[in-house]
Order: sequence, then C-alpha cells, then structure tokens
Amino acid sequence: MKRRTVPLTLLLPAAGAIAFLLVPLLGIVTRAPWSSLAGRLTDPAVTEALRLSLVVSGWALLISLLLGIPLAWLLARARVPGKPLIRSLVLLPMVLPPTVAGVALLQGFGRRGLLGDWLASVGVSLPFSTAGAVVAAAFVAMPFLVISLEGALAGIDPLYEEAAATMGAGPLRILWLVTLPMARPALVAGAALAWARALGEFGATITLAGNLPGTTQTLPLQVYLLLQNDPAGATALSLLLLAVAATILTALRGRWLPVGGGGR
Repeated sequence: MKRRTVPLTLLLPAAGAIAFLLVPLLGIVTRAPWSSLAGRLTDPAVTEALRLSLVVSGWALLISLLLGIPLAWLLARARVPGKPLIRSLVLLPMVLPPTVAGVALLQGFGRRGLLGDWLASVGVSLPFSTAGAVVAAAFVAMPFLVISLEGALAGIDPLYEEAAATMGAGPLRILWLVTLPMARPALVAGAALAWARALGEFGATITLAGNLPGTTQTLPLQVYLLLQNDPAGATALSLLLLAVAATILTALRGRWLPVGGGGR
C-alpha cells in the first residue's frame, strides 16, 4: 500500500503538540537529582509516604472493584430508568476539579455533611484520617474501572450467559465464571488505571483528609510539601510517580491503548 504523505500544515502542529507534552516530562528526567536519587527515595519520610500511598491506593482499588463491577454490569446489561444520568454521574468525578471533588466529599461525608451525623453515630470520621484518603482516592478512581469494563461487557454476546443460566448457574456464578473471564483484558486495564489514578490523587485527598504525615500524607502530597523547600526532592518523587505511570501505560498497550494504525 502506498505510504500516505503527511501534509506539512498538519505535521507542524502535531509536532508542536508532541513537544508541548514531552518537554515537561523531559524536564523531570533531565533535572532529577540522579546522584542523590537513591538516598532521597529511601528517606524515612518518603518511604512512609510511599507505604501510605500503596495502602490508600490498594484499598481504593478494592472499593472500586467491589462497587464498580456491579455498576459496570448494570450500565452494560440492565434496563434501568435514568441510565444516561447514571452514566453521567459515573463520568463526573473525571471532569470535576480535584479540589471541587474534595469539597463535595466533605459536604457529603464530612462531620457536618449529609451523612456526617450517621457516620459519627457508628464511630466513623473521615476528615483528616486514612479512611478519608481512601474514600477520596476511590471517588476519583472508580470511573476508570467502570468505563473500561462497561464497554467490554456490552460487547459480550449474552448467549454465553444464557447458556450458563440454563445449566442452573446463578447470577453471581455466571458473572464470576463466564462474564468476567471474557472481559478480563478490560477488567485488568480498568483496574490498573483506577489504581494509578488513586496512587496519584492529590486535590480531593488534601481537601477531605488533609496533609498529615503518616496518616494522610501520600506521595503526591509529599511532592507538594517538598516543592516549597526542596525542589530537587520534589523532582525525585515526581520521577518515581512518572515511572509508575509510564510502566502502567506500557503494560496496557493493546488493551486500553490502541496499537498500530493506518500510518504503518
């Protein structure tokens, strides 16, 4: 097939877009304190923030799986009234400014929020707690799982599930043994993206849970703190988070991200 010539009028803006996205990332890589990187990343405050980030993102992923899988199935398979509204509700945390998401969580689950009195009656207080950081991370991360899985579930032929039902399998057994295995690539991709989003959450976390070392100070919040007094340290942690994100995107190539195209 004849190779298509790229018009210069499109090539130049496209190259500008690539440079616009690439220069800040190269700035992190080239300005990172490579000589002291190991020491900075093993600093007790950094390792504690990393531990807390893994705990928070892990619990946020678990919540996203427990709640997001049924929601994705509902959007893909069930006939329920108001489905476009529900789908818009799922997408909303992805487009809200992070601090606005934090304010919304505070007004919903804070001490004076809609559910504040009920949560207090059962001994739960989310503001300035690790649980609050988990809730904030799950709120912004779950949509990535739901969107990825919904599209895959919608493309599965229901005949497979109907065949399992005729053999006596219940709804949960069908979901676990038939539906989810067929949607495994989308489930893995959605889970990885949700985890990465939870790992990098900043605005909603600091608004709802604050920035308390050992309790709510995750890696992104540690970056913010270091940026004020130690820009090199902030760059080192940014490099770590950048490496995690790049690894996830590379692993998801061909699952969430398209591979190949007409330009080959």
